Amino acid sequence: MIQPPNLFPGDTIGITCPAGSIALEKVQNCIQTLEKWGFQVKVGKTVGSQQDCFSATDQERAAELQQMLDDQNIKAVLCARGGYGLSRIINQLQFSGFNQSPKWVIGFSDITVLHAAIQEQNTMSIHGPMAAAFSKGEEGAPFIASLKNCLVGESQMIQANTHSLNTPGSATAPLIGGNLCMMAHLIGSSISLDTKGKILFIEEVGEAHYNIDRMMIQCKNAGLFEGLAGLVVGGFTELKDKADQFGATAYEIIKGHLLHQPYPICFDFPISHALQNYAVKEGGMYQLEVKATGSSLTEL
Repeated sequence: MIQPPNLFPGDTIGITCPAGSIALEKVQNCIQTLEKWGFQVKVGKTVGSQQDCFSATDQERAAELQQMLDDQNIKAVLCARGGYGLSRIINQLQFSGFNQSPKWVIGFSDITVLHAAIQEQNTMSIHGPMAAAFSKGEEGAPFIASLKNCLVGESQMIQANTHSLNTPGSATAPLIGGNLCMMAHLIGSSISLDTKGKILFIEEVGEAHYNIDRMMIQCKNAGLFEGLAGLVVGGFTELKDKADQFGATAYEIIKGHLLHQPYPICFDFPISHALQNYAVKEGGMYQLEVKATGSSLTEL
């Protein structure tokens, strides 16, 4: 995989909203922090604007994202938020300019669609905190710091407590993944994830337990869980119903679909829609260790 260049003080980071909208005031802490890190910031017109449930029209969102991908003076593109909308514009994007001068693209949730398209360009991207996370104060500082580490080229190890559903083992492989709903959404498309031989990570927010089961079945039937090097199960947060209504927790549902898989699996890893959301490099080489004492994901 092609790794975009590390950022240095004075480099410019573009901020755009290629999907849902966010109020400009909610981006100010993000802008100030990036500037404190020594970077210049270019804020797109889609930040602070709104069109229905989106930040702007499909054409406007696509045009701004395209401009930031092509602009060689912009060294990284930070998506201010997810929401919904990237799948409406992803086929409009051209990556010829991006491929000539690769740059880091940052985000999670709906941005999983953009990460998948960048994977098709054989280039890494960053699954990590977006603008709102910069307002979480000291409690959120480690997760914001992990994003800086990714941008400036500092390797990091992320650790998690042990979990009763874990499958012990170790694996060294490229890391890919993202939001489970978006992964299922991409099945059958030209950018459906190629998971064979990879460490896959998944996370989700705001779903009912039956829908988690349905998405797991869809992904399993499409072969996304076959031939993995390992699986990292992140946060499944703000669920719409109680586990006893379905008969199993989200993690038990996931484990039930993977009972005979031979690879290491860890649960409750700090990659999520919640505060606990460490930045990781999509396509980067990682070592996954799942032991009785806990789990770790180390960039190599």
